[in-house]
Amino acid sequence: MRLNGRWKRTLAAVLFGGMLVLTSGGCSQPPQRFTTSFLDVFDTASAIVGYAPDQQTFDLQADQCHQTLERYNQLYDIYNSYDGLANLKTINDNAGVAPVEVSEEIIDLLQFGKEMYELSDGLVNICFGSVLEIWHDYREDGLSHPEKAELPPMELLEEAAEHTDIDALIIDEEASTVYLSDPEMRLDVGAIAKGYAVQRMTESAVENGMENAAFSIGGNVSTVGWKEGKEGNPWIIGIENPDLTAGDYLLTVGISDLSVVTSGNYQRYYTVDGNRYHHIIDPNTLMPADYMQAVSVLTDDSGLGDGLSTMLFLMPVDEGRELVESLDGVEALWVEMDGTVVTSSGFDEYIND
Repeated sequence: MRLNGRWKRTLAAVLFGGMLVLTSGGCSQPPQRFTTSFLDVFDTASAIVGYAPDQQTFDLQADQCHQTLERYNQLYDIYNSYDGLANLKTINDNAGVAPVEVSEEIIDLLQFGKEMYELSDGLVNICFGSVLEIWHDYREDGLSHPEKAELPPMELLEEAAEHTDIDALIIDEEASTVYLSDPEMRLDVGAIAKGYAVQRMTESAVENGMENAAFSIGGNVSTVGWKEGKEGNPWIIGIENPDLTAGDYLLTVGISDLSVVTSGNYQRYYTVDGNRYHHIIDPNTLMPADYMQAVSVLTDDSGLGDGLSTMLFLMPVDEGRELVESLDGVEALWVEMDGTVVTSSGFDEYIND
C-alpha cells in the first residue's frame, strides 16, 4: 500500500496518544500501557493500544488480534487468491460457473450484507462490484499517472450496473456454498468487511482475556473496557477533520465498549482536471456521492457502524438523521459539503470537552 502523509499522521496519533488515548503522565504501576502497529491488513494503517500486566501478555493478545484480522483479510479479499483458501475472489472467479464451498465467516458476512441492502433500500449493495471495479481501476491508474487521470465513461458504468442485482447472489447455508448466477456480477464488500472483521476480532480479544484496549483499523475504531483499566475513564477517540487544510481532528469523543466508524471523501480519491473523485459511489448516479464530506457513526457493533457510515454518506442528512433516530444504540455526526456539522440527538453526550 502507499502510505501517504495523512496515514502516517493517523498511525502516529494512534500510537502516541492523539487519536485513541490522550495519555496522562507517568504512572508505571500495573496495568501498564502497551502499543503495537501493522500495515498488512485491509490496506490500511492499524494499531492496538492496550493495558496488561506485562509486555508478554500484551504481545500474545495483540498477536492473536493480528492473526484474526489476517484471516478475515484473506477471506474477504477480492483481488488476491491464497493457497487452500476459498475467498471472495474465488466466488467472483466462478460467477456463472459453479457454486463455491466457503467458510462460515464468508456466509455470515454476505448475509449481513443482504441485511444492509434491505436497510438502505439498495444504497449499500455488496453485488455492486462490477461498477466499483471500474472506478478502482481508473483511480489506481490516475494515482500512478496523474497527468493521464480520467473519469470512466458513463456508458461503461451503465453497462456494468446491469449486473448488480442482489437476487443473483445465491447463498446455500446448508451446503455452505455461494454462487453468483450472473457471470458478469462481482462481489465487493468494502462497505462492510473491515468493520465486520474488527467486530469479530474485538469479540475474540475479549474471549482471550483482553479487558482494556482500543483498536484502530483505518477508519474503524473499537474499544474494550476503560483507558488505564480505570472504570469510568473512557477512551478518547478523535473524529478526523475531512478538511485536509485544517487540523487533524474535528472533535473528540469519550467512549467505552463502543465503536466509532467514519466514511469520508478524503480517505481514497484521485484528481481529474483539478477535481477530486473519492471511492464511495452512489448507485443512483454511478458517480462519487456528493451529499457531504464525512459521516461518523457511534455504536456497539463495528460491522453495523461500517455499513451505516457508508449508507448515511449516500443519502441526504435529513433522511440519514431520521434513519439514525429510528435505530437503538446508534448515534452519528455528519460534516456537510459546506463544513456544517450535524449530530443525532444523543451524540453530543459523548463529546469530550
